[in-house]
Amino acid sequence: MQKGKKAVWIIAIAAVVIVAGFFIIRHFVTGGSAKKGEDVAYVDTVANFMGIGGSGGMVNRFAGVVESQETWSVNQNQEYTVEEIYVTVGQEVKEGDPLFKYDIEKFQSDLTQAEIDLERLNNEMTSMVTIKEQLEKDAKKASSSEKANYTIQIQEQELNIKQKQIDIETKQLDIEKLHENIDHAVVTSGLTGVVKSINKDGSGSMGYGGSEEDNAFITVMQVGDFRVKGTINEQNMYDIYAGEPVIVYSRADKTKTWRGTIDRIDTENTVQSQNYYGGDSSNQSSKYPFYVQLEDSTGLMLGQHVYMEPDLGQGEEADNTLYLAEYLIDMTDPEHPFVWKEENEKLVKQPLTLGEYNEELMQYAVESGITADDRIAFPAEGLREGMPTADMADMQVMDDEGMMEEGMPDEGMYEEGMPGEGMMEEEMPDEGMYEEDMMEGPGEGGVG
Repeated sequence: MQKGKKAVWIIAIAAVVIVAGFFIIRHFVTGGSAKKGEDVAYVDTVANFMGIGGSGGMVNRFAGVVESQETWSVNQNQEYTVEEIYVTVGQEVKEGDPLFKYDIEKFQSDLTQAEIDLERLNNEMTSMVTIKEQLEKDAKKASSSEKANYTIQIQEQELNIKQKQIDIETKQLDIEKLHENIDHAVVTSGLTGVVKSINKDGSGSMGYGGSEEDNAFITVMQVGDFRVKGTINEQNMYDIYAGEPVIVYSRADKTKTWRGTIDRIDTENTVQSQNYYGGDSSNQSSKYPFYVQLEDSTGLMLGQHVYMEPDLGQGEEADNTLYLAEYLIDMTDPEHPFVWKEENEKLVKQPLTLGEYNEELMQYAVESGITADDRIAFPAEGLREGMPTADMADMQVMDDEGMMEEGMPDEGMYEEGMPGEGMMEEEMPDEGMYEEDMMEGPGEGGVG
């Protein structure tokens, strides 16, 4: 097990303990409950606690969109006018298919003027050579006292001739380029794929699949080989790292998954800026794109929206072994471990038969007693058999002013791309964790 994964699990465990602490205080210090005048034990499924099968649990989740691995872009020559565009966004094109056509009238006008300029330069060049030859003849006839003056004039003329040669060569290149522009007034695609974006006004555009595009005039993306583009905000951008394995989930059918690796986090280019708390610019949060290289993209569609989670082993239950975090098990009597389980909306003690203990993940293999679908409560003093139960997603927590706030922990913990708030980053021991375990990236502490 690599350090990166271990650190994420430790952070997840700490988050659960913090959240659990809230509702423990809620019940056993304030005496409040979801049902007035009645103590309630809040429960959630083992799958949610452990992040099994992509259910979310304590695992960070990020939104993403499927895009092409390779793109080809062409910029408009701003000196010339586009006469006609032959394609639309989303249209399939083959390499060599026409995309748009320039108005060649300007090309032809510029070519005519360039040819006139070249003729003038050649005439000036001829005149300079003639003058130089005459100076050389006169110098031979001049007296010794006049030769020095002729030498200076000849050298100056030679410099003028060299500069004129450069001017002629530059103009010849301009003419060649104009001929090429006229011959290729119709710009063709350099890639077989789909037209991703058309930027007619030079201000950027919203492209195929809903992604924000650059200022290229037309961009074509390859079809077949896909990658996933996600976004992460500056508040939690250190929750992931290049080289980290991830699981990609379909939004429509969460049983469909793909595996990949974070290839790059682009901190140089901001996707967008959002203000989550109104007009105060001090609360503005920038988003950055990151890219996931897929092992196999079969079944994905271009522009498809997906979710991504760091691969912490939540999808590796092929041996049907259930693993349970140590903090969820009541080990008051090590010989008789149990969990607080919900049965008929009441709390009961459920004995467990435990197997091997994983020290790095701080988890026990559960041989019998519960399943991933069973609903359990965080073990704490004051729980008792027969206590009414309620869904953790409906839990109500007192805020600092004594007002009731709904949505803990579900909205905070499972909010996509915002684990910084949901996992209470101010109280998380993240700096030490990241410096020691997470910042090594794909080196010794990288991907397993």
